[in-house]
Amino acid sequence: MTTATTAARTTTVPGRLAALGRAELTLLARNRTAVFVALIMPAAMVMAMKSTFAKIDLAGTGLTVAGAALTGAIGTVLIQAVYMNMSAAYVARREELVLKRLRTGEVTDGEILAGTALPSAALALAQTAVIVVAGTAFFGLGAPERPELLLAGLVLGVVLLTALAATTSVVTRTVQTAQLTTLPLFLVSLMGSGLFVPLEIFPDPLARACEFLPLTGAMALIRAGWLGTTGTTGLLAPALTGLVWTALAVFAVQRWFRWDPRS
Repeated sequence: MTTATTAARTTTVPGRLAALGRAELTLLARNRTAVFVALIMPAAMVMAMKSTFAKIDLAGTGLTVAGAALTGAIGTVLIQAVYMNMSAAYVARREELVLKRLRTGEVTDGEILAGTALPSAALALAQTAVIVVAGTAFFGLGAPERPELLLAGLVLGVVLLTALAATTSVVTRTVQTAQLTTLPLFLVSLMGSGLFVPLEIFPDPLARACEFLPLTGAMALIRAGWLGTTGTTGLLAPALTGLVWTALAVFAVQRWFRWDPRS
């Protein structure tokens, strides 16, 4: 009876997700390159962003150099720790037949994808917390004015970028080529979603076009949640855009995600 009860407990959805997350965390810890990119690169990007923003006229945007740089750093963490890392992880697990073997058990497809993403999502959230604390303690920024909006932006960003990572893995043959297939979204987001350059300084037609990029909605929520630079009404359109992109990415994963090796 005890054995049966224990087995039943370990086959719950939370139990399966926790097991997958622990296994993926072990694999992530062994990948020194991925850990370096996830931990060190965002800090380097903060310094680069701060230098860039110091040369930009932020008058009229409601942003300070520190506020623009640190909120941009959160977006960079999401892209690198979640999107770029998970794209490579999904490809690696697929080519190593890990995904195929997992599907032979009782774990569902959604649980496999979500469980694999848990360590990267947790890493991104932990780094975000460090950035917020550092901004409050050392860069003269106040505590988040609307924590619920900040959290909503983070959750939207993590879910969206995880789904986009799974979608990108469809067209990625090897872990090495993942550095190339993830580059377009990385560059477009850096320049067009308000990470390096606030949309407020763009000409109106260009700014409106950038509002339809995948990560722009999440960044608008994050910036408003921390700095309070936008009213709630003005966030409805960006949030809806982010949700639409998420729905499209989830549909693409359900329709085209590859579980079998491509090589």
